[in-house]
Amino acid sequence: MTIDQYLLKHNDWKVELAFLRVLLQKTELTESIKWGIPVYTYQAKNIVGLAAFKNYVGLWFYQGALLTDKKGILINAQEGKTQAMRQMRFNSIDEIDSKTISEYLQEAVTNQKLGKEIKPQKKPLVIPPELQEAIEINTVLAEAFEALSLTNKRDFTTYISDAKRKETKQKRLTKITPMINKGIGLNDKYKK
Repeated sequence: MTIDQYLLKHNDWKVELAFLRVLLQKTELTESIKWGIPVYTYQAKNIVGLAAFKNYVGLWFYQGALLTDKKGILINAQEGKTQAMRQMRFNSIDEIDSKTISEYLQEAVTNQKLGKEIKPQKKPLVIPPELQEAIEINTVLAEAFEALSLTNKRDFTTYISDAKRKETKQKRLTKITPMINKGIGLNDKYKK
């Protein structure tokens, strides 16, 4: 997918997306598609992403927690999960202030040039009881799980742990067991 295709796909937000894209193109950032959305980088480091949703258009600053946010407009959309990323959300073209956005973009690039970065804190891997039990009774599954990367292990454990109901946890376990056995990560389909 190209950025032009992404913009066409989100026709409801075409004016806002086009306007934000022009602002981003005026910077020294490099434009690309990552994870299915437009992402703007500086020296191969992600600075900001552009995305459209049902109710808003947003800019994602990958190291947004380092921005001074003088206007108090940045939000953490995944409180407790994301440490560095912050968003700006817009419900219409009228809410997009090019001067403010340009200032935030410049600060984000300057921070990158200075090497400022929030590195994610590594949490210990906690295997949910449902997966732990399956691993204990199935040696093939245990060996396959052990062979996975830490990232893939975390993805699978989180996938099960995030389910609220016991039935949902069991359905998710049933779904991921063949993936684990084949060495396929939960999010591999999003990788190039």
